This record gives sequence, structure tokens and C-alpha cells, in this order.
Amino acid sequence: MFRPPETALRRALVRFARLTYERHLLVGLDGNLSVKLGDSALLCTRAGCHKGMLEDDDLVVVDRSGRKLRGRGEPTSEMAMHLACYDARPDVEAVVHAHPPTCVAFTVAGVSLAQCVLPEVVLTIGSIPTLEYQRTGTGALAELVGDAIHSHDAVMMDRHGAVCVGRDLLEAFCRLETMEHTAKVLLGARQLGQVRELPAGEAASLRAMGLARYGGPPSALPGHCQGCSGCGRPSAQGLAKSAGFSVARITGRA
Repeated sequence: MFRPPETALRRALVRFARLTYERHLLVGLDGNLSVKLGDSALLCTRAGCHKGMLEDDDLVVVDRSGRKLRGRGEPTSEMAMHLACYDARPDVEAVVHAHPPTCVAFTVAGVSLAQCVLPEVVLTIGSIPTLEYQRTGTGALAELVGDAIHSHDAVMMDRHGAVCVGRDLLEAFCRLETMEHTAKVLLGARQLGQVRELPAGEAASLRAMGLARYGGPPSALPGHCQGCSGCGRPSAQGLAKSAGFSVARITGRA
């Protein structure tokens, strides 16, 4: 597949890192970003850098085991989490981890973001699960995130933050923005009195449409949507059947 040259990817990584700070999606030295340079190398932010003041010198190149190849400083301490995302799905080209405050508040309050409420979110992302608490920077957290990325493009970690993946940095960043926007809308709805979810069949139809248009993991719907396949992890076949699409159109396979 085509990938931009390293110079372009370095510029993009610096730009999107600064945007995460400017859009109030992280503070201080929080968060980390990475992007594939090729099949055997990744470009990532170094440990202990301020994303709002990020410069090219703050970027580090590592191999697919996380070993530093070149750059100043050490790679992010959460490199294992990034590697788990890339290992989970070959279509993942970029990973953005940040601490969007409204999203994090939902996890602290024990309120799920996995509800199917906004049509455009179900269409482009599916549902947003919250993973159980694990200590930051650990192999246990990396494994948990990697398992979730098999079937989701965006996840929350309890009390910690968001991980979003994409086919490029823009797509991963847009998913991060969408998560925080969704959390703000849900917060407003709860303050006004109630959150009205989409009917399960409509959520399945929207997700099937999104898969046909944009691709992505077929099972990114919450476990209580039993109308798709009845298994709590809706399959491409189940989504296609409920929405009237062909499996080949969604997955590219007959």
C-alpha cells in the first residue's frame, strides 16, 4: 500500500499532536501518537514531551518490537499499547492516545459510552466500549487494548483515556474528536433528563451502511444489540442480513 514519505509523516504527527492539545483532548505531558513508517518501523512521540509544543526532534523511530532505531530520547512508555493495536489489525496505520476530559469523566462515573445514540457515530465508528481498569504502561493494559481493537476503532480505558486507530493520522484523530463530542452530547442529554438510544435494528442498519462505505471492524456494536447475530459480537453476516446488504459488499468476500 502507498504510504507518504517519512518527512510528510513527521510533519503530520507533529501537527496532530499539537491539535490534541489545542482541542483540549489532553494536558501537560499526557498522551502519545504513532504512525507506521513501513512494515517494520513506526514513528512515535518520545516519552515526556508536551504535545502542544512538539517539535520534530521529539519524534522517535522504533522497530515492530518497540526497540529504538533512531531519535532523541526514549519512545513513549505506552509503546506496547501501540504495538498491540498494530498487531491486532493490519489495516491500522496510526494510533492516537489522549485523555479527552468528558470521556474520562464518564469512565470515572461508571457510565458507558457504548450506547448507540447518534446516527453519524454508529455509522462511522460503531459503539465505544470502556475497558476495565489496568495500570498505565503495563503489558496487561496493552493486551486488553489490543484485544478490543480487533473489533473497535475507538475505545476508552477506565480512568485513563482513549485509544483511536485509523488508516492514517487524520482518521484516528477524527475518531478522537468524535468520541469527546459524543460524550458532551450524552452529558447534556443526561442533564436534560434522559438519553434515548436508537432502536437496535436501526443501529445495525447504520453500522452495516458504514461498513459498506468506509470499512472497519464489523462487530463494533454493544453487547445488548441482539438483533444482529444474537451473540453480543455482531458479525458481518448478521449486520448484512439485518440491513439488507450482501456480505460481499461489506467484507469484500463472498
